[in-house]
Order: sequence, then C-alpha cells, then structure tokens
Amino acid sequence: MNHQRRNFIKLSSATAAWFGLAPAGSSKIPFSQVEELLNRQAPERPQGQASVINLRKAPLGQVKVAMLGLGNRGTGQAKLVNALFPDKAKITAICDMRDIRIPPTLDTLKASGQTPVVYSGSKDGWMEMCRRDDVDLVVICTPWDDHVPMAVYAMQQGKHVAIEVPAAMTLQGCWDLVNTAEQMQVNCMMLENVCYGDEELWVLNMVHHGVFGTLTYGEAAYIHNLKDQLFGSEHYQHNWRMAYHLKQDGNHYPTHGLGPVAQYMSINRGDKFNHLVSMSSLQASLSEYSKTVETTNEFYNRTDFVHGDMDNTLVKTAMGRTILIQHDVVTPRPYSRINALAGTKAYHEGYPSRLAIAGKDHEWLDEAAVKEYQDKYRHPIWDKLKDGIAKNGGHGGMDFVQMYRLIDCLNQGWPLDMDVYDATAWSSIVELSKISIELGSIPVKCPDFTRGAWEEKRQLGIFQNI
Repeated sequence: MNHQRRNFIKLSSATAAWFGLAPAGSSKIPFSQVEELLNRQAPERPQGQASVINLRKAPLGQVKVAMLGLGNRGTGQAKLVNALFPDKAKITAICDMRDIRIPPTLDTLKASGQTPVVYSGSKDGWMEMCRRDDVDLVVICTPWDDHVPMAVYAMQQGKHVAIEVPAAMTLQGCWDLVNTAEQMQVNCMMLENVCYGDEELWVLNMVHHGVFGTLTYGEAAYIHNLKDQLFGSEHYQHNWRMAYHLKQDGNHYPTHGLGPVAQYMSINRGDKFNHLVSMSSLQASLSEYSKTVETTNEFYNRTDFVHGDMDNTLVKTAMGRTILIQHDVVTPRPYSRINALAGTKAYHEGYPSRLAIAGKDHEWLDEAAVKEYQDKYRHPIWDKLKDGIAKNGGHGGMDFVQMYRLIDCLNQGWPLDMDVYDATAWSSIVELSKISIELGSIPVKCPDFTRGAWEEKRQLGIFQNI
C-alpha cells in the first residue's frame, strides 16, 4: 500500500504539472519541463492553418447532405433534413453498415421525391461517400469512438461536418477536429440540440438583454435513467455505450446540459473554461441491476463497472464563474438537465422551469409573472419556425430548429451558431473529468482550443442572423 501511495503521489504531481496545476506539496519537475508540457497541451497553430472563428463560406442555395449512420439519431436527423427538401437541402447519399437500417430512411426520402445513393454492408463505404462531388455537408450519427476519424476524413475531402454529441471523447480527438477544420477551412459543428430548446433560448435571450445582471454560476446535467437501454443491444449496436461504463469513469456525456450554460456565459466569446475538478460516487446501480436481467445477457451478474453512479464535475472559468456538471444515467432520479443560472439580478432553474428576480427574494415568481417574462423574451426564432416545429418536432421542436439553423446558415453563407471550438471545449470535459478522478480529484487545466481568441467578445449568430 505504501508503494502504491508513493506511485500515486508521483503520478499526481507529474500529471498536475502536465496540466499546469501542481497539487499540494508541489512537483519537483523543472519549470522548463512544465512549460514544455503545457505547450504540448495548447500548441501553437501550425503554419498553413487559420482560425475558423466566424468562418464565412460561399452561400449554398441547396445544401447537398450525406447522412452517415442511420441508428437512433441518424434516422431522425435524416427526416429533419428531408423536411427542408427541396428549397433548402437535399440528401444525396445515405450510409449505414447494417443493411436493415437503410429501408426506413430510404422509403421516407423516396416518398418525398429524393433518390439518394446508398452505401451499406461495407466498413469503408462511408469513405467513398465522403469523396462524392455532390456532397457539401456530412451529418455523422455514429457511435462515439467513430466521430473523430469520420469527421476528420470528411473535412479532409473539403466537406462541412455536423457531429452528434459528444464530438470527441479524448483531448487528442478534440485537437484533431480543431486542426483539420483550420487546415481545410470548413465548418465542424456539434449537433447540440438543447441549445435550441425553447426554454434554453428564452434564458439565453434574457441574459442577452441583461435580465440576469452579472452572471456568477450555473448548473448543468444529464440525468436520465438508461439502465434498460444500456443492457439491451438493440439500442446500442455491440453495446458500445455500456463499454464506457466498464472502462472509464468521469462524465461521459456532458454537452446537453453544459452547452446552453456555456452559451449563457459566453464561453469562447469573452470567457473560457479554466480548470476543473471531478469526482464520482461509488458504483452500485449497474451491479445490482445486472442480477435482474436474463442470464443470457452478456452483462448478467457483472460487478466490474468502473463508472460511479453520479459524477460531479466543477468547472472554474477565467472570469471566476463556476459551473457544476452532473452525469447520472443509472439511478431512479427523474430526468433533468438542471439548466440553472445565477446572476446578481435573477436566478433560473429547470425541471420544472422556475424564475426568481431580485427584490422578490425567498420565492419563485408565480405562473403569471413567469409567463410575462416568457412572452417578452421568448427567442423570435421559435415564432418564426412555429409551423415547422409543430409539423416536424424532435425533442419538443429543438431538433428541427437546430437543423433549420444549420442548413439556413449554409444557405446564406453565414457563420454557424456553434463552431469547432465550442464542440471541443464542451466535449473535452469527458477526458478531463476522467483524468481528474483517476488522480484523486486534482485540479486539471482546460485546454484553450481557440489559442487565445476566446478573449474577443462576440455575439452568438442566433442573435445576429435570423
């Protein structure tokens, strides 16, 4: 035990030095080596690359889309693109390794008059699809570990990419996305649909109009009991999602709750994630549940899950704000993204949505008062797209709003609402939380994927071009 403890302390010191925050007792590593390690973590931009902040490309009158992955999310995303055919978008190709996943999407597209080329049954068919001349945008809805290699390859072919969440599961993957987008000067957007929710855009609009005053802290979460899905292979092919519970602790899925809070706080647009600390509870729910499933289930009676039932990650920003991010997909806790935001003049908390205003302390506003704020500050895009939202839905309409905005920005040649720096900052929490936990919940510095450009205050596109 003493030998293990000495190794742990040594490893903690070295790793903390790597991330720029040595733990108590300090590391013996020379400053020159610490500086070298930090430079590796936030490298200078290589020659031939340029920032893609506010990237503008030639307008695309009709965006030609290739759908990569037609599982749980891909099928729905294809329907949303189909809803924008023919005026704004057209699906020219679809791809899934599993032949069985092709007909539902293909039938829907044919019914609308679309005849996409089909790639199926081959491990490399997606690469051929990405090389097509009649593709402007590749929408990637595949398992997590495939996101980065597929996005990088598609961008290398000159295509814009939109990736399901999280965009990357490792820091190296995050840098690969940033560097490729900068090399090729193309868009790389993470499909964080919650940023387009009615409640989230309402809160964002109140922030934009100063209702909250000075922002101080927020809370974000992904609380969603997924035990049945995790133990059932029909939801995640080859149980790829459960594999993460067997190999990695930390926050596997931070962006649904974090994305909106990061936008409230202008992360990468005047503030940035500075460092974080993460810790998880013991693991109990999956082991107990594993005793109740069929004995033929590959996870029957397993006790080797490493992901704690609840992960808490606390982020400090450069401006001194704090964000608590929770991840729990195994307990009976009701669904929540928390969506809490505190300022000097107001406080909001979701599930259910509640609002408190300074001067009316110790109580939430009543329903009528909240409605007044909702009517006054509801983001106008929800009124603009109300017919499309009602017809196409998708998580209450947020999915349709997101797809419309993505395609419309490409139609108009506008910068996208979210860029590769947002995708990577939010996704980096996955590995950063893992590292913090493995080393005794030490502080871990967050990379600056913008390479210093975060200090420039910028408005989100959702307030500039609608």
